[in-house]
Formats: sequence, structure tokens, C-alpha cells
Amino acid sequence: MASDMILYWGSGSGPCWRAMICLEEKGLSDYTSKLISFDNKEHKSDEVLKINPRGQVPAFQHGNVIVNESLAICLYLENTFKSQGTKLLPDDPAQQALVLQRAVESQDFREKAAYGVLSYFMRTKPEDRTEAMLEEKKKTCHEELQIWEGYLAKLGDGSHIAGKNFTLADACTFPFIATLVRMGFNLSRYPHLAKYYDLVKDRPSVKASSPPHWKDTPNKDTLKDI
Repeated sequence: MASDMILYWGSGSGPCWRAMICLEEKGLSDYTSKLISFDNKEHKSDEVLKINPRGQVPAFQHGNVIVNESLAICLYLENTFKSQGTKLLPDDPAQQALVLQRAVESQDFREKAAYGVLSYFMRTKPEDRTEAMLEEKKKTCHEELQIWEGYLAKLGDGSHIAGKNFTLADACTFPFIATLVRMGFNLSRYPHLAKYYDLVKDRPSVKASSPPHWKDTPNKDTLKDI
């Protein structure tokens, strides 16, 4: 069924990972997988630009349908294959609204928690970093994490991002939590987030789609002191 699907993706990209999780959850694991190299700028190749003129991944094609934003890909897969695999969007309007809200909010997690401090370390030379800017990035990161800690605390132990079941909200958010852990961030001061990470990290769809280069290399220590 997925033989006419192509996904261009990069290892370690959270947006790519969320689309891949949804493909696994919907039982579409036999899609054509095109792993690109960021180092070699393959996301700017003619092959990718043909379906995504922005030269970004994920870039997804299903027959004649092209979808390039990760959240849009996830929604397309759920709406196209509603009766197949895991139900990622509940029917109840209030529950669906919550799932969609958290899925959209995952962009805040990405920018403020997962990538904020990390980007500062990776894109700013050590000699150009300032303590004031680093403290600002750290403060923003912890404020964002506290919001998500509160969401999970309200739902109780054993909950997923938007309730008892794994949904689109989890597919969209988990990759960025995992990125923090991968880069050495200690989740222990956020016990509900830590329990959530342990709950989801071994889910079959997550393990099947996790960044391949993570499996062969140890975690980093970039964020160990954040």
C-alpha cells in the first residue's frame, strides 16, 4: 500500500522523525525511504528540489500528492488512512482539539527547549558566546520544559502528551524530548517528562524510526550542564 510513497529525510532531524513515526504507526513501513546527507547538502539536490522547492526535509510524495511540512505529512497520513493502524486523532471534538493544540505547541518545545540552547552552542563560536545570552537561552529552555511538565502532571502517571493514548501529539513532541536526552540533558528535575520519555522511547514505531546514527554512537554531553 505504501509502495507509491517516497520520503526524503535526514538522520537526527526531529521533523523527519515525527513523519516517520506516523508512517510506522499507520502500518506504512514499506514506503520508499530516501536518506539524505546534510553534510553533503543533498537536501538541496535537484531530486529533492523537484518536490520541495525550499530544499528542506522531510519531503514526501504519495502518488501525485506532495506534502512537505512535517505536521502536514502527519495529518495527511492520519486522514488518508483513518481506519488503518493507530488512531492518531480522536473523534471527540474536545479531545481532538487538545491533540492538535499539543501537536502545534510542539513547535514551541522544538524552538525554545530542544534547539534554543543547542543551536547557540553549535552556531556560536566559543569565543563569541556570552554568559548573559547563555543564561537567557537556559531560562527559556527551562520555562518551556516546566510548561510540559505541568501538562503531564495534570494528566497523571502513565499518560501520553494528550491523554492515555499515543496520538499525533506524541509523534510530534517526542523527537524533540529525545533530542534533549541525546545531547546530554538530564531530565531528572522534570520527573513527569522523564517518566514520559521512558514510556515512549521503546515504542516499536519510535525504535523502528529512530535516527540510525544514534544507534552506533554514544550520547553527547553538550547539554549536560544546562
